Amino acid sequence: MKYGEREIQEGELITFPNPRPGRRYEIRISLPEFTCKCPFSGYPDFATIHLVYVPDETVVELKALKLYINSYRDRYISHEESANQILDDFVAACDPLEVNLRADFLPRGNVHTEIEIRHVKGESGT
Repeated sequence: MKYGEREIQEGELITFPNPRPGRRYEIRISLPEFTCKCPFSGYPDFATIHLVYVPDETVVELKALKLYINSYRDRYISHEESANQILDDFVAACDPLEVNLRADFLPRGNVHTEIEIRHVKGESGT
């Protein structure tokens, strides 16, 4: 196993203290190299993951986020489930005040899919 594969396999979302916990601000992150595999055909799917979040006590470490996103490369997972799982894991690690995730998948078979999910701390059903 090569060192990059090992880092991806062992990767987890890491956070650090928000340097401005009393200030409300947005952090915008684009991850243009998301890849997973279709659970039905095995064909690869490619997407850009867009995260916009308002941190509370912690912020996510970007290299850890990149490695976490890269861990989906060989997973058989649907567009819908991958987007929801990424959001769930992000919320569990970072506990932001708000987060919006948009997964913009490249067209495959003449179909373009975008999944958008929002979580607001303290609201039920998110």
